[in-house]
Amino acid sequence: MNNKILNHYLCYSAFTNPGCYKKFLQNLPEDIKELGNLISHQIIHRITLKEGNTKANRDLRYGNMETYPWHRLRCEDDILTTAVSMIAELLRLDDRGFLADRRVEDKIIVTCRFAAILMASILKSKGIPCRVRSGFAPYFSKGSWDHWINQYWDKKKQKWIAFDADGFFNRTIGFDQYNMPEKKFDWAANTWLGIREGKLNADNFINADGSTGLMPALWAIFYDFHCLMNNEILYTLLPSYIFYKFDKLTEKDFKEIDELAELMLEPDKNFDELVKTWNTKKKFRILNGPLISDNDHVKWK
Repeated sequence: MNNKILNHYLCYSAFTNPGCYKKFLQNLPEDIKELGNLISHQIIHRITLKEGNTKANRDLRYGNMETYPWHRLRCEDDILTTAVSMIAELLRLDDRGFLADRRVEDKIIVTCRFAAILMASILKSKGIPCRVRSGFAPYFSKGSWDHWINQYWDKKKQKWIAFDADGFFNRTIGFDQYNMPEKKFDWAANTWLGIREGKLNADNFINADGSTGLMPALWAIFYDFHCLMNNEILYTLLPSYIFYKFDKLTEKDFKEIDELAELMLEPDKNFDELVKTWNTKKKFRILNGPLISDNDHVKWK
């Protein structure tokens, strides 16, 4: 693997930067599975909290949800947007550190992107190249749902290893969540192109908001592209030209995204071209969000 690429994924982003907690992260377990299991004891997914002591938590593997304070946010994605903020909040709630026996009321309520951000921050702090990836997971329930995972560079095997540290899944998904077979995850580029080419059923790909098909795949393309460029944007941030404008996109727009997806099928092989696109294709990077509208952007001549 090209050292330039590995060094790229050793760099922190604004989201993965651990700030003053770098040494704290370096002292966490080295083994990926042990580390992932530990992190899964620090977080609760909002769906798990909502479902209480049923379904995935019927054996209380995530703890007794009835002890979670009524006054706490039911999803802290809105406020704990970075690794440093998640670490700080966990240590505020229990300053003993990351604990296997952390109380439910002292855990944070975050979703998959945030677990992946935290894992990437830890591994980068340990000198292990790591990247966040966005796509779809077909291993939770019927259909393939939007999901974020990680890949880390295994120096001995000289390959990227995909893993999912968003919960305790091994007993239910049928494979090692810390060494995922490539075909067990529906990567954003493969999904987009598969739908576009009529090889995949668009209705099988589902966003958490209930939308299906090409639009969630489009979002995943840009989430994943930004992740590959070390800019793990929030769910609510998307390029201005597609932000709630899916019905206004033309076939020309779609073909342009096809070209991006083709590069993303092999991001290491096409790394230089992806970086060139990142640095020159302004509309792929200029974002809108809840507090940013089209009128807020600088207008270039």
